[in-house]
Amino acid sequence: MSDVELVDVVAVGNTLGEGVVWDAAEACVWWTDIQSARLYRYDPANRELADYATPERLCAFALRDGERGFLAAFESGFGFWTPGSNDVTWLHRLARHPAVRLNDGKTDRQGRFWCGGLQETKPDREPGGQLWSVQADGTCRTHRDGIRISNSLCTSPDGKVLYFTDTPTRQIERYDLDTVSGALKAPALFVQTEPHCYPDGSTVDVYGYLWNAQWGASQVVRYAPNGSVDRVLPVPASQPTCVTFGGVDATYLFVTTARETLSKDALSDEQHAGDLLIYRTPYRGIADTRFGQR
Repeated sequence: MSDVELVDVVAVGNTLGEGVVWDAAEACVWWTDIQSARLYRYDPANRELADYATPERLCAFALRDGERGFLAAFESGFGFWTPGSNDVTWLHRLARHPAVRLNDGKTDRQGRFWCGGLQETKPDREPGGQLWSVQADGTCRTHRDGIRISNSLCTSPDGKVLYFTDTPTRQIERYDLDTVSGALKAPALFVQTEPHCYPDGSTVDVYGYLWNAQWGASQVVRYAPNGSVDRVLPVPASQPTCVTFGGVDATYLFVTTARETLSKDALSDEQHAGDLLIYRTPYRGIADTRFGQR
């Protein structure tokens, strides 16, 4: 991608940077370091960085429509939370299952929040992760069970397709999404990634192409709506985790990365492992719908 340029690196050294979201109202980008229980905010225009402790590990989140703070997917459940506060208004707590927490999440075009679970240890029975949606009124619904590592949640520009992966399968799936009821139908294979290329967080641009961060592969891949590879963006970190578009014209690509699982030798070779990478692109993204927005 010679027309995509790395223009900024926010050197935060996250253990597990994730869940990156562009905030158009404040012209800043937010993301979480899950394992360090920290939330980050960066203003690209002024290069100002702030961070906040989270009440427990924050796995994913969405800006709220007409309200301060976030709908937060913490390790143990969903709730409303404002940075700088330890108070959480809980909507739903997960039924306790050995070593299962929430993971990747994102709103659809109707303002519902989608988030899936992650099995943190090798299960001695079927994995306990689930795929959830949270409605504008705060009610929660399960759509799928038996997930090891949920990722790649995002929706097509028209809101009629939901993308999802259980990362160890290396398969990104697509579902027909009923925009009124939120029901998922007609699951189908969208992409089978190459060996050692594990699909992590995704976003979709205005042209309907899906951008996927690939853990272990040092790359972000742009897939056409038919699932074919369109472009491959090499990144200077072996574990890219999540992507979103932002900036005034939504042409900047923000990529979170991780240091988790890397050896000392690997870290010495990866100067930007755990940092936020910012690229200028000729492409344009779609602003994330705020939670509860119609």
